[in-house]
Amino acid sequence: MKKLLALFLTLSLVVLSACSMEPPAWAKPDRDGKDLEDLKIGLSVSTLNNPFFVSLKDGVVKEAEALGIEVKIVDAQDDSAKQINDVEDLIQQGVDVLLINPTDSAAISTAVQSANSIGIPVITLDRSADKGEVEALVASDNVKGGEMAAEYIVEQLGEGALVAELEGVPGASATRERGTGFHNIADEKLEIVAKQAADFDRTKGLNVMENIIQANPDIKAVFAHNDEMALGAIEAINSSGRDIMVIGFDGNDDALKAIEAGQLEATVAQQPDLIGQLAVQAGLDVVQGKKVEKNIPAPLKLVTINE
Repeated sequence: MKKLLALFLTLSLVVLSACSMEPPAWAKPDRDGKDLEDLKIGLSVSTLNNPFFVSLKDGVVKEAEALGIEVKIVDAQDDSAKQINDVEDLIQQGVDVLLINPTDSAAISTAVQSANSIGIPVITLDRSADKGEVEALVASDNVKGGEMAAEYIVEQLGEGALVAELEGVPGASATRERGTGFHNIADEKLEIVAKQAADFDRTKGLNVMENIIQANPDIKAVFAHNDEMALGAIEAINSSGRDIMVIGFDGNDDALKAIEAGQLEATVAQQPDLIGQLAVQAGLDVVQGKKVEKNIPAPLKLVTINE
């Protein structure tokens, strides 16, 4: 009898455990017959401690408000584990579509697959997910942007110039793609003497740049995978008293001001607010059964100190 009771309890726990993987019935999306204003969008942002992603979030909110749609926003604070939990929470809240700006393209895959399992469509913004079904990626052409940065350095300094590279968060698709584009040109026409991750963070950009300057005092230019790292690098360069050209990526307000002030040489400018708006439009198209492109581009522009 005791053995039967133990077996029953064990099976009960297994069943309960399996059930806990599914959201409650009231949280499962039921989009049939819903008006636009009844839909809920879930937005997971990698970090709101970066002006670029604040603008991206603002673009989502602006477009959703214009349509009368509710948006639930969560900030991963550059923590992959937190982002996965955040997305699971949004799923439990019964959102109709998920907009995800991944902290890490590989790590976010499990959350994307969770959404897939109950039919919630996923749109990724700025960075992709390595696995799971994503309806569309809304982003700038990061590879092209990296190429633009390298080509500008060659134009300004000539072939063979000594350069350094500040990389973004390891594992993020934007890091891989911007680096790929940069190396497409730089490996042939420049000499990369140092590259190191600074995680898209201004303070880390400063610290990493200090180390690079000490080890490579003759470098002539730096390509940073985003403006925050570029601005940190400028602080380190100013403290060293050296003349080193810095090119960033994003086109955030602080970077544009630094260009106007003659401190930042150039930035590959994105339109994060437009990325947010396009992501909302893509999400609604999917919900309404319309076909969307797998890759939705937002235009880039090289903004330089000479303009």
